[in-house]
Amino acid sequence: MSDTDAPVLLSREGAVAWIRFNRPAVLNALDEPTAAALRAACQTVADDAGKVDGVRCLVLAGNGRGFMAGGDVGRFHDDPAAAPAVATAIIDHLHAALRLLDGLETPVLASVHGPVAGAGMSLACAADLCIAADDALFTTAYARLGTSPDGSGTHALPRLVGMRRAMELALLSERVKAEEALRLGLVNRVVPAADLVSETRALAERLAAGPTRAFAATRRLLRQSWTATLDEQLDAERAAFQGCAATDDFREGVSAFLGKRAPLFHGR
Repeated sequence: MSDTDAPVLLSREGAVAWIRFNRPAVLNALDEPTAAALRAACQTVADDAGKVDGVRCLVLAGNGRGFMAGGDVGRFHDDPAAAPAVATAIIDHLHAALRLLDGLETPVLASVHGPVAGAGMSLACAADLCIAADDALFTTAYARLGTSPDGSGTHALPRLVGMRRAMELALLSERVKAEEALRLGLVNRVVPAADLVSETRALAERLAAGPTRAFAATRRLLRQSWTATLDEQLDAERAAFQGCAATDDFREGVSAFLGKRAPLFHGR
């Protein structure tokens, strides 16, 4: 997208796609157009990811002073009677986007700073990996508004931090600083705010240079493990390994290992 005024910007740096929320004046709060634009951007990435020389890593980030402050509360205040319909419109697009992210064949990396609240926290938790600036501040926020979470927050939180801690985060809506988020398992890394973009780019490029098919299989296996029996998971692991063993990347990995050199994967 070239329109810098769009609520969501989609760009490409080599094999890495960036989706940037772009409503900095309202801390990237989600309204209907923003949620719809996020869904469209995710669809574009999903369509591209399966192509030769397609996207091999997706980064979610936010412009301005924060990643995302959640839903645009002003939209609910303007016409209280219309609040359920407005919420439905936003959530339907958001959840469609999350389904697309879940089904991607590539890793999803959240790069967060400043406020990471409500739907913003849900999105950060839904990503495969999350790198946070040291100024990031997390809160579920929903209880403060008198509502329950959306954006897959109730699915991701217990898996990341355990049920008891998830209940605390959701019910009390307390603010969690970056270092505490790291300790809890909400994020993978905390870096100085000034280094967030460069550190994100380095991690995204590392993921994009990896064995994309193997990453896709690993994502599916880990995500389905919560509902699969041991027998089902063992069968799925066997099938996934067989599929990976037929790829060019596997052959390259074996050759590199035996040759005592770094592998050069091409995502095929």
